Amino acid sequence: MKVNVHAVNFTVDRKLVDFINERLNKLEKFYDRVVSSDVFLKVDNTSEKENKIVEVKIHVPGDDFMVKKQCKTFEEAVELSSESLERLLVKRKEKIRTHI
Repeated sequence: MKVNVHAVNFTVDRKLVDFINERLNKLEKFYDRVVSSDVFLKVDNTSEKENKIVEVKIHVPGDDFMVKKQCKTFEEAVELSSESLERLLVKRKEKIRTHI
């Protein structure tokens, strides 16, 4: 799966990009038709500690899934996003299986 990482208004370090790639590539175990994904990393300019925003958009044939999470760290937000996407992809796979 192709993973595109977009950092909005800051530069992202290699370690975080590798973590995102590794975590999102695990999603192919749940649904093997994932074409690509776009990950948008943003920092919210507020005084709150949970100011890291991660938006993940997954492209599958016939559909796109979008998940947005806000946490203290990008890693935590990516982890929560991928868990949500796992559930969405499993649901999608079961739905397609019942139609065949």
